[in-house]
Order: sequence, then C-alpha cells, then structure tokens
Amino acid sequence: MQQVKAYGILSAALPLGPLQIVRRDVDADDVAIDIAYCGVCHSDIHQARNEWGNSLYPMVPGHEIAGIVSKVGAKVTRFKVGDKVGVGCLVDSCRECPDCKDNLEQFCSRPVFTYNCLEKDNKTLAQGGYSTKIVVHQDFVLHIPDNLPLDKVAPLLCAGVTTYSPLRHWNAGPGKRVAVIGLGGLGHMAVKIAHAMKAEVTVLTRTLDKKDDAKRLGADCVYETRDPKTFENLLRHFDLIINTVSVKLDWGQYLGLLKRDGTMVLLGVPSDAPQVHAFSLIMGRRSLAGSLIGGIKETQEMLEFCGKHNITADIELIPINKINEAYERVIKADVKYRFVIDIASLK
Repeated sequence: MQQVKAYGILSAALPLGPLQIVRRDVDADDVAIDIAYCGVCHSDIHQARNEWGNSLYPMVPGHEIAGIVSKVGAKVTRFKVGDKVGVGCLVDSCRECPDCKDNLEQFCSRPVFTYNCLEKDNKTLAQGGYSTKIVVHQDFVLHIPDNLPLDKVAPLLCAGVTTYSPLRHWNAGPGKRVAVIGLGGLGHMAVKIAHAMKAEVTVLTRTLDKKDDAKRLGADCVYETRDPKTFENLLRHFDLIINTVSVKLDWGQYLGLLKRDGTMVLLGVPSDAPQVHAFSLIMGRRSLAGSLIGGIKETQEMLEFCGKHNITADIELIPINKINEAYERVIKADVKYRFVIDIASLK
C-alpha cells in the first residue's frame, strides 16, 4: 500500500482540499500510473456536492486521467514503463455479463467507476484522478497516441468518448446532417468529432456568442435557439441530434427538427424530467435515445480516431488549488471548453 497526495472532499457542504489517500500495491495484472493531468467533468461537481444523491465520502473526483506508466505487474503484456496512458470513467466491471462480453462495460450491472464507487471487494472506496498516482487493472488502461499532448487529451477519456460513441453508433458520416445542442465541454468535442467523420454539422445554441468558435471547431452552421424562426427553418432537417446540455428543454420542439427515422440522443441529465408527447415521435417514426460514455474497446478506438485526425480538447490548464473556483466557473459556463488540472501543482 502506498500513501499518495490527493485533493478531495469530506462532505457535500465543504470545499475540496488536500487529502492523503492509499493506493494498492501493484498486482500481477495491474498498471501503476504517475498522473500528469486530470480533466474536470461537470459530473465531478454533481457527485462532490451529492446532487445525484449517491455520493460516498471521502471522495477524490476525477475520471479524465492522463499520465505515464511507472510500474507494471508480472502478467502485464500491453504496457511498459514510460508509456503514455489514460484512465476514463471505469476501472473494472464484472467481466461476465452480456454487456461486458460485448465490450460495453459501461452498461454492466456491477461496474466499478473510477471514483464514488466501491471496488470489487465491496469495501474499498475507489478514488479518482485528482491525485498523484493510481493503480488500475491493465484491461481498463488505455494507450494514448504519441502525437496527442497529455494535457489536451485528458478530457477525451470522458467528453471524447461520450460524444464519439453516439456519433459512431448512429452512423454519423458523409451525407448525414448532425445537430449538436450546446457548445460546452461535451458539445465542442461532438462538433470536432462529427466534422472529422465528414458529417454536415450544425450547432444549436441559446445565443450566437460562440458562433466564431463553433465555426473554428468545425461547424458548418450555427443557429440561435431563442429565435422561433430557427425551428421553422430547420423543420425535418437532421438525421441525428446530439443533446449535450443538462438544462430543461422542450424536447418535442427539438424532435420536430428530425427527419423521418431520425434520432435525438441525450447525453445530459436535466434535474427536471421533460414531458414528451407521443406525436413528437410517431409522426416521423423518430427516436429519443440515450448514451452513456463508452466501453474500453470503443474508448481506445476513439483515441486512435482522434490521433489520426489530430483531435484534442480545447482546455484551460489550472493548478489544483483553483479547483473550487473552477467548479463555480463550470456552473456558469465560464470555460472554453474544459478545465484540466496540472497534477504537478499537487506534488
């Protein structure tokens, strides 16, 4: 066992601060990683503040982890000391259910998430990437392409695969019209990836403040959703809509923008459950769907795709002592487009 420095939270009422946590010894199938950078996901805030009602304390958040292998177990064959690697939202699963066997570990009924979760021994509390080191089974460690910088690649471990997965599953590509609702941490990755897949990409945003950014990121068109004419002009226009926001929207209004057999995929989770009239779906044989991160195989595929197309996140690098301020700025959408913690500031 090894004591390591971390930054975490002891209760929902407190700010994050310095902690000491314990990492296990490296077993035969384990990879030890010196963490260099960790992205800040909005779900870190939800869980730190117990906004989903399932938080376990003490908690060290962070599931967008990028670093360097420092040690490998005797049975590890896929990694060596010095490799650039990542760890995303999962560090284990049951390995036995149909979902795991289909490489869709995110849908396992007994997943082990990177933090705010009990490990497979049902006693040890998993702790995340706001820390200097982590030890993970080799099956849940990911290779990072050499051409991608670790700081800008860290958010791909959640935001990247969360958007790549539905775009790939619903066949975004040449000849397809894809809309992205929201241009934040998830939305800006969805635009980059859909553009690289050669889809026609439209950003639907409340204001046009980020229009220039959207075009720079790869959007072909940008429309303001406060303008009622947007919903008239784009009626039955899209094959696929990726909804990245967690605010309450009139989903029926957006479903009207889909062509026959089109799909709107939910990535954000509003606090209030919107109502959807059946006619919004049945009149165009439309689908309202959801998507959750991605399995390990698909996450590796996403990283290789991003390496091929030189895709990384747009980030603001912060020291660890700015994390509480960063949380408040995320809530205000005051970041372009993902905070990443420089873990050297914790050492």
